[in-house]
Amino acid sequence: MNDRSMLFPFPEMNSETMTGVAYKNLQLKKQILSYLANTGHSTITDLSREFNVSTPKVNDIVLELIKDGLIKDFGKTISGVGRRPNLYGVEPDSFFFIGMEVKKTYVNIGLMDFQKKLVRTADKLPYWLDNTPASLEQLCTIVRNFITDLKMSPGKILGIGINLSGRVNHTTGYSYSYFNFNEAPLSRVIEEKIGIYTYLENDSRAMAYGEFCCGVVNGEKNVLFINVDHGIGMGIQINGQLYYGKSGFAGEFGHIPIFDNEILCHCGKKGCLETEASGSALIRTFIRHLEEGASSSVTSKHPSTAAIGLDDIIEAANNDDMLAIELIAQVGEKLGKGIATIINLYNPELIILGGSLSLTGDIILLPVKSAINKYSLSLVNNDTLLKRSILGEKAGVMGACLLVRDKLLSLA
Repeated sequence: MNDRSMLFPFPEMNSETMTGVAYKNLQLKKQILSYLANTGHSTITDLSREFNVSTPKVNDIVLELIKDGLIKDFGKTISGVGRRPNLYGVEPDSFFFIGMEVKKTYVNIGLMDFQKKLVRTADKLPYWLDNTPASLEQLCTIVRNFITDLKMSPGKILGIGINLSGRVNHTTGYSYSYFNFNEAPLSRVIEEKIGIYTYLENDSRAMAYGEFCCGVVNGEKNVLFINVDHGIGMGIQINGQLYYGKSGFAGEFGHIPIFDNEILCHCGKKGCLETEASGSALIRTFIRHLEEGASSSVTSKHPSTAAIGLDDIIEAANNDDMLAIELIAQVGEKLGKGIATIINLYNPELIILGGSLSLTGDIILLPVKSAINKYSLSLVNNDTLLKRSILGEKAGVMGACLLVRDKLLSLA
């Protein structure tokens, strides 16, 4: 598939060759569509005021969007004096977006409508993330099977957002940590295999975006999202916008060299925060304690320590397993020390703790808070709220859907 614009169901949405009035009309069309998708119903007059465009012009654009099947006339407003205006909003079932969150041992995938509602999800589908062509092909197969099961015309799906850990350049579509086998960017490779526009993003940043748009954020503009899974990542929102850095790799929080140890991180360095305060570090320490004679309920499920995974330890902790609780608390204390550093640097309004280990609740949250109070400047941390993600496993899927939607509407 050489003509990438053919992946779009609306040729006019591809603005690369547009100029003048046609280009301005397309941009206004996207702005109105995005506004209605995010805020709900609106009148022509309100839209005119919002975008500082004449009422007749807005009316013409809205009529075009209705003809495209993207906007619907929902009838007269309920209240008001005199002639009541009509309310317009997005047609939720007009088009959809797919989001996929790729974990180490499974994937989550979901379908979102234009009103930010997840209408279908498939959680924890078995998958092993490995840097091989076979693993990439398996990933594409999961997406294709999900689309087939939807029994929906592929033309109804505007785009697919896929989250991967590690270094991802969202602008070019290249992943430098996984599946970097071809000269073409990974997003284009997947797009060729599936036939639907594909957008690639770092997993922590996508989870952060989901939380910023649909989670615990309540008006805060400067927010840090900490993703504690097998590794540690961070999504950054500054002045209400995702922050990427010059090359698109901002947020590698897990690779701050905070410890004086000889543990080799997967990045090739020693002493990274990830080496002692991540899910991978927890698994390693947990297994070592078992081999040294400690007891845990996990061994009744997995007599062989080689089979123990992060989910097993989290489940054990949430069922009052003392070894799991003790070691997660140690991870929390070390993680909190790292978070104290970024509080001193960024002075954020809000820090959100997400990822698999956040599912242990106060077991990890309390030692994190204690370490933050111990290691950060009190005048700084007094202005910073710490909350746990409310989206949980849905954060990455929602973020992926929203990012690909907003990318197509030129908002991300």
